[in-house]
Amino acid sequence: MGLSSLVFPEFHTLGFSDLLVFVAPLWIAVAAGVLVGWVWRPKWAYLSGDDSKLFPDSPKFFNPLNLQLPTSILKTSSHVNPSLSSNEKSGFVTDDDFRHLWKLVEVKDGGPCWIQMMDRSTPTFSYQAWRRDPENGPPQYRSRTVFEDATPEMVRDFFWDDEFRSKWDDMLLYSSTLERCKSTGTMVVQWVRKFPFFCSDREYIIGRRIWDASRVFYCITKGVQYPSVPRQNKQRRVDLYYSSWCIRAVESKRGDGEMTSCEVLLFHHEDMGIPWEIAKLGVRQGMWGAVKKIEPGLRAYQRAKAAGAGLSPSASMAQINTKVSAEEFMNERDSIAEVTGEKPTGKSIPKILVVGGAIVLACTLDKGLLTKAVIFGVARRFARMGKRM
Repeated sequence: MGLSSLVFPEFHTLGFSDLLVFVAPLWIAVAAGVLVGWVWRPKWAYLSGDDSKLFPDSPKFFNPLNLQLPTSILKTSSHVNPSLSSNEKSGFVTDDDFRHLWKLVEVKDGGPCWIQMMDRSTPTFSYQAWRRDPENGPPQYRSRTVFEDATPEMVRDFFWDDEFRSKWDDMLLYSSTLERCKSTGTMVVQWVRKFPFFCSDREYIIGRRIWDASRVFYCITKGVQYPSVPRQNKQRRVDLYYSSWCIRAVESKRGDGEMTSCEVLLFHHEDMGIPWEIAKLGVRQGMWGAVKKIEPGLRAYQRAKAAGAGLSPSASMAQINTKVSAEEFMNERDSIAEVTGEKPTGKSIPKILVVGGAIVLACTLDKGLLTKAVIFGVARRFARMGKRM
């Protein structure tokens, strides 16, 4: 006996006419919901592809007016393309991502407060870490690392250099560059990271790009969709991944007034497929041990460059940055949002039609009080939404 027959036994005794009488009101309800949702569609649903630039914070969802898919899907191809066209729009990492990172750095993102987790230091570097728990989504982490006697350019190249990373990051099992744009520096890379023996290894498809605001580097890496690389059974792909840095020169803690130290502000969160409370416990226990491995790796990288080692292919891409003035960029985007920030002119449906339709639907579907209460409640909410818009 099938599961459906256990859950829905009454369907086996219904004739075609009875089934039609039962199903028809459901289709009417679905049609009514689609109509109401279309009439009161949000502002971003009115935008064409070019207009969406005026509203950088609008979500890039499906737009039925021009049949455009999300940018990250449009940018993917059916095969691995080692070089992105400079004429294509950058759909993997965009100006909106830079805007978001800038707000995180300036503590203007409107998120929950950060709770400090750690404050440790050695003679040559210091480390502080914070965590916050959003209402929806995995825990988010913020850290501040200061390396003595290091330039922002050196640290930028160090974190971008996948070929050298394997020498100090023992969790990185495999890395490959899938696509690159020599105009913007945008890259798509594939990582496989080692997890404990009781977990499968994790695979990441990461889009990344760097903005340069007068030697303040905004380095963005995040998970992107890339269908041409199929999912594997051996590794579990991590779709929700965000790890971005702001790298800049700061004054040395020696107190000599020289800007010879480098500060790295990191913002990180990901959904590894592990219960979040367990993941938080693991981070607390293993954070300092993992962080301590970074500085020896950076010093080895500095020595290699001082000895004349050339740039790896991935590190050479770190040299291609989008030049920007962060303050002018943010002021310009804010002024555009203010000029075009009027509410959308949505078409309104008279309240009497909404409530009247609910009455007919309630009487047709069921005679129970609960069904009627739910339908009338939804109808009243739609009516109030129509008034506000």
